[in-house]
Amino acid sequence: MPHFVIDCSEPILDLLDPEILLQEVHKTAVASTLFDEADIKVRLNPFKEHYIVGGKKDNFIHVFANIMEGRTTEQKANLSKLIVSKLKGFFPEVPIISINIRDFEKATYCNKTMV
Repeated sequence: MPHFVIDCSEPILDLLDPEILLQEVHKTAVASTLFDEADIKVRLNPFKEHYIVGGKKDNFIHVFANIMEGRTTEQKANLSKLIVSKLKGFFPEVPIISINIRDFEKATYCNKTMV
């Protein structure tokens, strides 16, 4: 159920194999103990040309975490810190590494197994 979508500048992919990046975000989400491993989805959207960071073309990583409602603010804050810390370890020279967590409403969420 949880979806982690990583937006980044394309040069990030020269610093670390994209498959490792995906696996490390996945492992970190598992380590949070908030999700079943089989339910975690991680995707990557590299931006080649059309982005600006602080008024210039600079490297960035931002993770959009979409999770089912029901976790506490403390749990979500811990998840944010775990993922940013992991990414900071791999990319100490990247000036912008961030995450935001959005809750899905259980009442309005639907997937193909539910219809």
